[in-house]
Amino acid sequence: MNIITKILATLVALEFIYIFYLETIATSSERTSKVFGMSTEELKRDSVNVLFKNQGVYNGLISVLILLAVFAFGSKAAVICLMCYIIAVALYGSFTSNPKIILMQGGLAILTLISSIF
Repeated sequence: MNIITKILATLVALEFIYIFYLETIATSSERTSKVFGMSTEELKRDSVNVLFKNQGVYNGLISVLILLAVFAFGSKAAVICLMCYIIAVALYGSFTSNPKIILMQGGLAILTLISSIF
């Protein structure tokens, strides 16, 4: 795995750690409200809060898997699989929620995938 792929994959992992932070720790903050386009009042609702925390843990685990693939296993194949998964989820989100999601959530993953193939 080349150094560019390692750097890009690490940036993807950091992005998902940030999403984990927003969804799990700063669930009803102004920043989370702005990023997800929801009011802080809505984010404070118990049902939404629980869903966000659950989703945040999922995103945190994705970052752990990326870091393991890059640094513990040095597996280019695992990085490719994870980036494809992230891009697929971002595509789904862009169709069902907001078209910008493909670039916001999938942009770095796309670059990482391209760098890992070449």
